[in-house]
This record gives sequence, structure tokens and C-alpha cells, in this order.
Amino acid sequence: MPAVSLDEIRQVTVTALERHGAAPWIAGHVADAVRKAEAVGNKICGLYYLESYCQQLKTGRVDGTVQPEVTRTKPGAVTVDARFGFAQPAFAKGLPLAIEAAQACGVASLAVGHAHTCTSLGYFTEQIARAGLIGLGLTNASPIVAPPGGKTRVIGTNPIAFSVPDGQGGVGMQFDQSTTTVALGKITMAKAAGEAIPEGWAVDADGLPTTDPVAALSGSLVSMGGYKGWGFGLMAEVLAAGLTGSVVSRDVKPLKAPEGPRHDLGQYYLLIDPKNAPDFFDKFAAISDGVALDPGARMPGQGKVETDPVQLEDAIWTQTRALAGLEG
Repeated sequence: MPAVSLDEIRQVTVTALERHGAAPWIAGHVADAVRKAEAVGNKICGLYYLESYCQQLKTGRVDGTVQPEVTRTKPGAVTVDARFGFAQPAFAKGLPLAIEAAQACGVASLAVGHAHTCTSLGYFTEQIARAGLIGLGLTNASPIVAPPGGKTRVIGTNPIAFSVPDGQGGVGMQFDQSTTTVALGKITMAKAAGEAIPEGWAVDADGLPTTDPVAALSGSLVSMGGYKGWGFGLMAEVLAAGLTGSVVSRDVKPLKAPEGPRHDLGQYYLLIDPKNAPDFFDKFAAISDGVALDPGARMPGQGKVETDPVQLEDAIWTQTRALAGLEG
């Protein structure tokens, strides 16, 4: 397996995206997200998605040249119309105004609508935390989850991400997770590898537990914690679709298909200024210290270090270079 630097991963990704029709500044924002995903071992949201990005640029499922439209509808509310472009540049355009709004109002929302899949929500809430604010993000996805006791897919994996600043320009806590027991990408990767999945991840079309990824993909993923996770998934659905003007999960088409309707997804973020509470960081330190009382225990995301260079599988790096026109 080749060892590839993060800078080279980013540059080859930019080249591939531009070669398939993305504007340079847009390609740069998307490549930044790919770079970050590979750096922290989030393979599903890294180069694994690049082929899909490039195919959909060519077919028009995503617009790689469009300028997002940013509006501050109220003092504490910023909206971004991604205009069926990538989520990463849309967020980047809206973030400075949302930060300004949160600092002025104490709390602000950033609603990104009509966007391509954002892949990793934590990538965005981390940026909020590094700006000194608490970030909460939610989005929805193609329908793959039935309600407890049901068989009809109603919502997607509907991830939630939460990032907390450490008061020194870094991140003190972060989690980024689907509201299902496992992300859909884990199932598709198991199918591609011809591997079984653990029981408890999914049910088949009849609502019965299965370890077959093919049966799982024709059935439904299981909400984490049963009805409790189902409630969080519905919350993400209401905020991501209802407050951004984007589609509900039942109307989201397969995200990686080369052709088809544009994604039209929504991402909803809350930005909270911890300076609202003068002793916030003292309380946060007390919580963190309590977690660390047991050896090996830590706050979510704490101590995560980026890997550079990254060990890549031969097939994915060969494919990446081919997408960038760098065969051989």
C-alpha cells in the first residue's frame, strides 16, 4: 500500500474535480474535506467518494461552478442556498456571517439548503469549534430506516455532529455519528468486500435481523438504541429538511448514483457562544476531568491525531490518480 502525503491527496483530488468540471475554488473546498477525512481515518468520507463526485459533475447531478447565495434573514439566522452545488463551499460562504451572528446574539443558526451530500458533518462543526463556538449539526439522507416495529423506510441515517471549543483555538470534544447503529457506508463497503455484517446493524425486507449486507440494503438499518435513536433521527429530519427548504429523506435519491435528480439536501447548524456563561470552560474542564478518572477514558474526539502520510489501498489510489488524468 502506498504512503501518500495529505498535501498530495488534496492536490490530486483538486485536479480530479477540476478535470471533471469543478471551479478551482469549489474543488479546493471539497478537497479540503477529503484531505481531512483521510487524515483521521474516515475512509467512507474521503477518497472513497471521489469517483462519485467526478461522475456527478459530468452528468450534472452536482453543479461544480455555482455561487451559493447567503442571506441573513434575522439577526441570529443565516441561510445559504447551495443552488444544487457542493455542501462544502456553501458552508464556507455562510460560516463567517453565522459566526458574526452568534457572537452578536449569543446563539445563531446556519441553514444550508439545496446542497449535495456533505459526507462528514463533523468536518463542519469542527470549524465552528475552532472559531471558539459550540457547534451542533444535523442532516438527513436517502431513506434506509423504518420506524421501530415497521418495515417502510421513512428517514435516512440522519447524522448528528457536536463540537466544543477548548478555549485555546482547538477542539475539546467532538462526536459525529449517524442515528443508526452503523452508517450506511459500512454496509455498502461490506457488500463490496463480500463480507458479513454483525447482527444488530440491520433487518431484512421482512423486518428480521440479518447479517447479509445485500439483504440489509433491501431492508432497513436499525436506529441506535431502538426508539431512542429513532427520535434523534426524526429530530434531524425535521431540522434538516423543515428549516432549510430541502427534501425529506423519502424523496432523497441514491446519493452515489452517477445519474438522477440532484441531491437537494439540507444541513442545519446551531452556533452557540460559550462566552454567554463566564465559567463555561471551568465547567467543561470539570466534566472532562471526571471522564478521565478511569484509565483509558476520554472525551469523544479528544486526543485524535491526524496521520500524515496516509497508507492508502492500491486500488483507491490508482483510481484517484486515474480520475485526475495521472495514469501510469
